[in-house]
Amino acid sequence: MAQVICYCFGYTAKEIANEVKETGRSHIMEKIMAEKKSGGCDCATKNPKGR
Repeated sequence: MAQVICYCFGYTAKEIANEVKETGRSHIMEKIMAEKKSGGCDCATKNPKGR
């Protein structure tokens, strides 16, 4: 099972590594921040740690 990095949007460590391998960097953090800013984050219920 892949290590989940973001429970809200389902991003995994493998996805980040693949993006870095393919493009030289990962844009996933920017995607997460944009979603959080627009109110799309639900960490309180989706993340087992509640954050």
